[in-house]
Formats: sequence, structure tokens, C-alpha cells
Amino acid sequence: MQQQTQSQRQSLKFSPLQIQFLNFLQLSSLELETYIKNELEENPALDEGKEETPAEAQEAQDEWDDGAAETSGEEVVLQDYYDFETLDNDDIPSYKTRVDNHSEDDEYISTPMVQTKTFQEELHEQLHWLSLSERQLMLAEYILNSIDEDGLLRFTLEDLADDLSFAQNTLVDADELEELLHVIQQLDPPGIGSRNLQECLLLQLRHRAKQGEDVALACQLVENHMHEITQKNYNKILRVSGMEHDAFKDALHQITRLNPKPLVGYNDSSTHHNTVYPEFILSYQDGHLEVTLNGSKNAPELRLNSALLSMAQKAPKSAAPFVKSKIQAARWLMQAIKQRENTMMRVVKTVITLQPEYFITGDLRKLKPMILKDVADIILMDISTVSRVTSNKYIQTPFGTVLLKSLFSEGIKNQDGKEVSNREIQQHLAELVTQEGKLQPLSDQQLAVLLAGRGYPIARRTVAKYREHLNIPAAPLRREWN
Repeated sequence: MQQQTQSQRQSLKFSPLQIQFLNFLQLSSLELETYIKNELEENPALDEGKEETPAEAQEAQDEWDDGAAETSGEEVVLQDYYDFETLDNDDIPSYKTRVDNHSEDDEYISTPMVQTKTFQEELHEQLHWLSLSERQLMLAEYILNSIDEDGLLRFTLEDLADDLSFAQNTLVDADELEELLHVIQQLDPPGIGSRNLQECLLLQLRHRAKQGEDVALACQLVENHMHEITQKNYNKILRVSGMEHDAFKDALHQITRLNPKPLVGYNDSSTHHNTVYPEFILSYQDGHLEVTLNGSKNAPELRLNSALLSMAQKAPKSAAPFVKSKIQAARWLMQAIKQRENTMMRVVKTVITLQPEYFITGDLRKLKPMILKDVADIILMDISTVSRVTSNKYIQTPFGTVLLKSLFSEGIKNQDGKEVSNREIQQHLAELVTQEGKLQPLSDQQLAVLLAGRGYPIARRTVAKYREHLNIPAAPLRREWN
């Protein structure tokens, strides 16, 4: 038998508007601009511009009332037109139907449209110039579609043959794909369709050999000593191969000029260029830091459509819910934009208050340890709100544009017991690597000892973690040949 029980419990529930505002807070300036443009097109209650003064709003209301009164008092007389050709052209002035309806002084400025091609389209276009049968063309196009954005073929020919056999319901052999792959590897740019780094470099060297360059020794190095080259173990190569120092240096210089990713930098039209638009602008004047919203890239000024507001009072019952919902949505959007700006300004001003020395000097070594909770406790907001505000948001400073999220870092105590930011330690690590001798680079243990001498006692594995974060390769890969 089922029993009914009563219990009390506390739970946190978000309204749909609250959830929508949290997502709205995370939008970048470009995303916000796109969102507002869509709302302006879809919501007739929204207009772009400053708020109307009471006199302007009253004037719009009077014009609407006068127009409605005149329409209601007049009797609309409909006239039957039998000459439809005359009716169509009745409202069009004759000069608009002539071709020469412009002056010699008129300037016609049109935006040029640039037609671009992706690397896949260019490769397919080159492929169709070759003498291939219908089956060979189909298999070659499938191989081209399997090439990644770097220009390399990451799949094995056996896997491609199995996929083709299953998709086309026909038997495809890996040897047949091997022959077509050699055809694709003759396309431009050199190295396209390579399956590994060694094959990519060899294809580019053979292409240079066809152009008359002497790359025989470089080809020999890539074919026989590829592993040692990647590890920069040059002394072993000289000892095993017996090459002369100068000849080896010239061959190594030819190899380092090659492109390990054939499509990178080849076709700039297929590359997406991301432009950073800062949400905030920081200025330092008269010894004070001042921050403002970037008005040109933030939300434009919005206002309610006065005509729709006056219409809402006289709208029929069938249209009243629609008009009311649009007005409420417009008011919520305007309030959400203002609340978003206020929240963003509170967060950024708090960050600047916590990091005054960094924003004055621009030196990363002046950056203090700071986490999201430090800002959240000051502005009395949740940590997730601070995270949304700082995510994908940039601030323009006198020393460059900075990502707000990058200003947050953990703290580590130095020898004096003072807590410093790990970004400061990373800055010192980068300086040590820059100053090291490239013939004998410093190992992670040696870097740890030098950092301890500067007052930052950290372990070797911590140095390795910071080095990887800064995209600094290991010591053997930093070695240069003299």
C-alpha cells in the first residue's frame, strides 16, 4: 500500500530569464553585436538610438491618434481599375524608367567582392587537369578529402581502402591507392599528401632537386638520420656518417628551410584571421587608472518603439498578447544590457584595484597572485559570474591588449615567505632560457637551481610544467648548430 509523506527541503531554482542572463553575460562584444542585430530584426518593439524625450514621445502619440481618427472618420472608396498596365506604372516617375537617369558627376562606389578558394577546392581543381579515368578520379578525390588542414594524410591506405570498399560497394586495393597517392603528391604545394614528417621533407627536397638545387646530401640525411635530426643529435650524425662539418651545416640549413606542414602559410585565403575587440579601455592619467567600456564595440543604445507602445493601448484582443510579449522582451533586453555592463565594470574595476602595479608598469613580474574567488568576495557575487565576465573578454591597456582570464594565477611562496604569482616565475624562466647558450642549453634541473638562486625554490617537475606552458621545448631540442 502506498503511503504519502510530507517533507521540507531547500533547493535553488533559476528562472528562464536568469539562465538567459547568465548566458548573455558570457557573450563577447562581437557575439553581443550579432545578438542585438537579430533582435532588432525580429522584435518590432526595439529601435536603435537614444531614448526619446517626453515631448517627442507625446508628438508620436498625437500623430498616431490623429492618423487613427482621420482613418476612422473617412469613408474609404475603392475604384475599379481595368487597365492593369497603366496601374502598375502609375506611381513610377518616367525618369526612373530610363537608363540614362544619372549625372556625369555621379560616383558609383561598390564594395569589391573577393572570391576565395579553400585548399580542398584548389587541389581538386589541379586533380581534374590530370589524365585520370573515372574510377581513378573518384579514388583520388576520396584521398584528397582525407587530407587534413596541415596537408598531411593521417590515415593508412589500408583503412582508406576498407572505407572505400564499404562505401562504394566495390573492391579497392591499398596498392591502387598507393599509386594514386604518388600522383597526388606531385600536386602543389610540395609535400601535400605526406604520411609522416620524413616523407614530407623528402618530397619537398625532390621538388627542389627538379628545380636545379643540389640537395643530395640533405636527402641522404633525411633518409638515414631522421631520428637524430629530430633530436638534434648532430654530433652522432657527424660521427656515423663521416660528413664534413661545412657540408653538414649547409645540408642542415636546407632541411630547416622546409615546411613540415605543407598547407600552413600556403593559402592565406583559407585561413581564418581572428581579430580581438577589447571590451574595456584602460588609461593612466594624472597618477590614476581609469577604465571605460569600449563604446564602439559594445552594445548600441536601444529604445522602445513609441509607435508600437501607442498601438498596444488600442490593439485588438487577438493581437494584444503578441504586442505585449514583444514589449516585455524588448524591456528585458535593455535591462539585461545595462546589468551586463554594470557587472562587467564592477569586476574589471576590482581586478584593477587588486593589480595596480601591473596595470601601471605592464610588467608581468608585478602581477600578484589572484584567483576568481578573491574578486567574487569583494563584489559579493558568485565565482561563476566572475568567470563568465572574464571569459573571452579583453582590456586595452597602454602596453597592449590583455585577456582578463590570463591575469588570474596561483600563488607560490618565495624564500622570503612572500607569496608571488606563478606568472612572475614563468617570466624569470623565459628570461633564463633567452640568455642561455644555444650550444649547451640549460636542463630543467639547472633552470630550477638558477630560479632558486633568484628566490624561487621550485621543483624540477614544476619547471618542466611551466616550460611546457610557455611552449619552450626541452633542452636537447633548443640546441643549435654552430
